[in-house]
Amino acid sequence: MLKTTLNTNRILSFCLFIFFISTKINGQIVIGTPNLGFSQACASASFNNYNATFVFSPESNLEASNQFIIEMSDELGDFTNPTIVFTSNPGSVTTSPATLNFSIPTTTAGEGYKIRIKSTAPAATSARSIAFAAYYKIQDSPFTINNLVSTGAYCSGGSYLLTIDNPGTGDNDSPLNYPSLTFNWFKETSQTTSVFVSEGETLEVTEEGTYFVETNYGTCTSNSFSNRVTITEVTSGQANATINSSLGNPFCPDQGMTTLSTISGVSYQWYKDGNAIPNATNQMYQTDESGSYSVQVDLGACSASGSIDLLSELFDASINVEEENTIETDETLTVIISSTAANPDYQWFLNGALISSATGDTYEANQYGDYLVVVTENTGCEGTREFNFSINEPIDPFPEVDKIPNMISPNGDNINDTWVIPPQYVSGTNTDVTIMTSQGKVVLKTNNYLNNWPENQLNLTNINQVFYYIITTADNKTKKGSITVIK
Repeated sequence: MLKTTLNTNRILSFCLFIFFISTKINGQIVIGTPNLGFSQACASASFNNYNATFVFSPESNLEASNQFIIEMSDELGDFTNPTIVFTSNPGSVTTSPATLNFSIPTTTAGEGYKIRIKSTAPAATSARSIAFAAYYKIQDSPFTINNLVSTGAYCSGGSYLLTIDNPGTGDNDSPLNYPSLTFNWFKETSQTTSVFVSEGETLEVTEEGTYFVETNYGTCTSNSFSNRVTITEVTSGQANATINSSLGNPFCPDQGMTTLSTISGVSYQWYKDGNAIPNATNQMYQTDESGSYSVQVDLGACSASGSIDLLSELFDASINVEEENTIETDETLTVIISSTAANPDYQWFLNGALISSATGDTYEANQYGDYLVVVTENTGCEGTREFNFSINEPIDPFPEVDKIPNMISPNGDNINDTWVIPPQYVSGTNTDVTIMTSQGKVVLKTNNYLNNWPENQLNLTNINQVFYYIITTADNKTKKGSITVIK
């Protein structure tokens, strides 16, 4: 009886074990190796969407809470610390085969990435996918090197350093603004071929040739590349120092200063129209003026020179009147502006106030005061030119005055600036006029006085300095007195 009971228990235990194993097997799934819907993942801000397709079985073993996860390896295919690039919503994927979309991280850069698929309920992991190149192109636009100067030179036995510009010129988006990026330098072997030279942010050139650099995005194509620079070796004589204008040539001055750049050297001296520009001793020089610019570059054991005829596209204009003008009370002054401006506007101002009725290139001015004309070009290279002129009342050098003044104030305000005496003593009356300092030094002696003393600026030693005069008429009548000059 005891033996029968023992056998019965053994059989029951075996059946329970078989049931448990069967239950465990029936609760699992198998996930196939993911198939990539791409050959390379060359992502950027404008595109970062990739997919992978996989099969799993049996579908019936998926639990309602199951999520499929896409894990991505490092650039060597290692899953020790994988990156999750996609997680499905619970229960959203229920049929096989399934296709999932994912994006790669912005730090991705390498040739050997892989992905795998995992499920959570029940837990399962696929085999690894085939390896693929993946790069996130955080900077994907052309950039400049060598300040966009197309040439460089080094003395025989020396070298020339090429560098990526930071922040560059104009709208240049320098890749140096992105610390995670690396760079590959190349030397051209023909117009369509080149060879790899070196890695890094700079390149020390010791061989003649044409060089450029690309951001290292591996086998992914990219627009992140530089301009070409041709380097020559100077064995004798003087090398050519190319000059580049950052705003082009001709340039629009309304965009601001243009930057003139030349090849790299030890020291520099810039010239305009053949004359040395004071303190212009750097590799770059800023200007907004047209002219013939040149530069001397000391390369160490040799030198280089270059020139550029820089032209401004700002229109030319001129005015037909002088800065100072005089008209009688009933007269007018015809002012004409001549310009090459395209679609110009004209604004006229009198003593700072806009003359609303004056909108053309000609104006009949009949009021005394200070005028300003602003000419604006509205098409092409937009910009403005300004002209100032004044209209003054005529000055009578021999006005009708009754008395000899004893005070003047030569401050340039056209009021009491000179010593004006009655007409019977001035030019044409044969009257002797003598003016002396308080020490008796004669500062004026004439028999043809024009009411114009002092013509020149006086070297006054006091705030109010006193001078003395003697007037002797043709019939030997004499008048004497003092003149106080107010400083």
